[in-house]
Amino acid sequence: MAIDPQALLERLIACPSVTPQEAGALDLLERELSASGFAVTRLRFEGDNSYPVDNLFATRGKTGRRLLFAGHTDVVPPGDRAHWTSDPFIPRVAEGRLYGRGAADMKSGIAAFIAACSALPQDAGIIQLAITNDEEADAINGTDKLVGWMVENGHGFDFAIVGEPSSTEIVGDSIKIGRRGSFSGKLTVTGTQGHVAYPHKANNPLPVLAAMATALSSERLDAGTEHFPASNLEITTIDVGNPVSNVIPMSGTLRFNIRYNDLWTPETLGDWVRERIGAVAANQTQVLFEVSGVPSRAFLSPLGADIETLSAVIAARTGKAPDYSTGGGTSDARFIAQYGPVVECGLVGPSMHKADEHIALEDLHSLTAIYTDFMRAFFAGGAK
Repeated sequence: MAIDPQALLERLIACPSVTPQEAGALDLLERELSASGFAVTRLRFEGDNSYPVDNLFATRGKTGRRLLFAGHTDVVPPGDRAHWTSDPFIPRVAEGRLYGRGAADMKSGIAAFIAACSALPQDAGIIQLAITNDEEADAINGTDKLVGWMVENGHGFDFAIVGEPSSTEIVGDSIKIGRRGSFSGKLTVTGTQGHVAYPHKANNPLPVLAAMATALSSERLDAGTEHFPASNLEITTIDVGNPVSNVIPMSGTLRFNIRYNDLWTPETLGDWVRERIGAVAANQTQVLFEVSGVPSRAFLSPLGADIETLSAVIAARTGKAPDYSTGGGTSDARFIAQYGPVVECGLVGPSMHKADEHIALEDLHSLTAIYTDFMRAFFAGGAK
C-alpha cells in the first residue's frame, strides 16, 4: 500500500526527537518499514566520550543493484517557543505549507524516500536505509559507526543518497556532490605575568599571539579547485581574560576554523598551521597548538552514470538539470563517502533551524516523485 509522505512527515514531526532522544521517531519508522517489507535492525552505539545513540538500519530485496538512503531523525532544540506561531512539535498546515521542527531538516527527506519505496515492487532491487538520531550534535555514535557496521556485515552499496536539504530555490535545482572539510584549532601563548610599569620583569604573550593571528589570516591557503571554492580560514575569537589595564597577562588564546577543499587533509592543514605559527613564535614564550574536536574531511563523489541518471530524472521533472554543488557546512555524507559514491538530494531549506520551520507540501510531493523515478531508473539498469 502506498504511503502518504505528508501523513508520515506529520507523525515524525510529532516526535520531539531533539538529539540524542529519538522520542519514538525510530519506533515509528520501524513499524512503517516493516509493513513495507523491510527487515529492520536497531543499533545502539555509545562511548568515545559521547552520549549513547539509537540508530536504525533497514533493508529490502535480495538481488540487484544496491541503493542506500541515509538521513537523521534528530532535530535541533526549538529555542524560545514564544517565537513560534504554534507548538513546534505539533504539525500545522497553513497556506500549502507544513510547519514543525524537523520539517525541512530533515524528516521530510525520510518521509519522501519511504513513500517512494512504497511505490516500488519489493523485488525491484536492494534498498537500504541508514537512519541515525545523532547528526545535529556530536555525530560520533551515529552515521559514522552505523555505515561502518553495515559494511562489516556485508551491506555494501553501489550508490547513496542523503536526504538533506540541497535545493536553493526550487526542488531539484541543486544537488551536492561533495562537501568542504572543517578543521578547528586553538592556540595558547604563555609568557610571564607582571606589572605594566616593569615590562622587563615580564613577558607579554599578546604581541606574539597577534602576530600569529596575522600570520594565519594574511596568506590564502589556495585558489580553489574545479568543484570547490578557495579554502578559507576565519579567526573566531581571541581571549585574554584580563579585566585591568595595569597587568601584563600570563597567557592568551586564539581559536580559528578552516573550511577547506579537496586539496587538503586535516594532517596537511595541521602542518601548514605549525609552519605559519613557528615563523613568528618567540623563544621566550610557550606556544601550544591543539586541534579542536574531530576534523571533518572534505570529499568529492566521483561523477558517474548514477549521478547522470539522477540529473536526468530531475531535468525531466523540473525542466532543468541540477547544479552540482559542494557548498554549505558538513553533513553525514562525509562518513558515507569513505565507502562509496554519495550525493545529497533534498528539499529547499531556508527555514531549517529557525522558528516556524516549514516546507511547501508541493515540494514534498515533488521530492517523492524524484526519488521514485530515480529508483526505477537505477534498478532498471540506468547506470552501471
